[in-house]
Amino acid sequence: MSRFILIASGKGGVGKTTTAVNLATAMHSMDEDVTLVDVNFTTPNVGIHLGAPVVPITLNHVLSGRAEIADAIYEHESGIKVIPSSISISELKKLEESNLSSIVKDLNHISDTVLLDSAAGLGSEAMTSMSIADDVVIVTNPEMPAVTDALKTAKIAEELGKNVLGVIVTRTNGSKSEMSLKSIKEMLEIPILGVIPEDDCVKEALAMRNAVFLTHPYSKAAVSYGEIAGKILGKRFEAPKRSFFARVFGL
Repeated sequence: MSRFILIASGKGGVGKTTTAVNLATAMHSMDEDVTLVDVNFTTPNVGIHLGAPVVPITLNHVLSGRAEIADAIYEHESGIKVIPSSISISELKKLEESNLSSIVKDLNHISDTVLLDSAAGLGSEAMTSMSIADDVVIVTNPEMPAVTDALKTAKIAEELGKNVLGVIVTRTNGSKSEMSLKSIKEMLEIPILGVIPEDDCVKEALAMRNAVFLTHPYSKAAVSYGEIAGKILGKRFEAPKRSFFARVFGL
């Protein structure tokens, strides 16, 4: 049986998809069989992040009964399996998101871990995705509006009987204007799984259409994602070490 982990956020633009992509690749590096599913039907971004915005068969085709789930699985160069959703407006109109729960049994034996990249907020898409999850990880920024929306997401997840693993705080830069980790933890009353610092490497990886965990493995963001993935899986993450010459010459 697969473990379904929903990557959720109370609002958009906090780095939810970036987090989902990097957690998937980091988990795979620890010998975990991982499938990443884009269940953000309105604004799907997993395919864009991984350099394949358009593919022949998507999750939309499966949910509308025009394809089997096996036909929508693609293998990324990292080794993770990916089930993208369509960026087409016409495909969105044909979508039957309510059918998502009916394909869980087909997803159940695909991988050890199935990461679900949810739609932001608490609309019907996000609620449908949350209904099939075992665990929920919430992504937020250290800003009051984002943390407030994260609190709503955590409370709804708990009301649905989901196991909220904790929160990942992204884009921290140590400025006086951002909320402290202590304040965030006290407000949300859930564990902080980790912190992702503001890192230009994340933007460079996005431009390269890949995970920062793969393109910049020595970066602070990549190492943080690795540590968080290890914490979720209960495995030890070994951060890569640069050679002496790489450190001296800044490679």
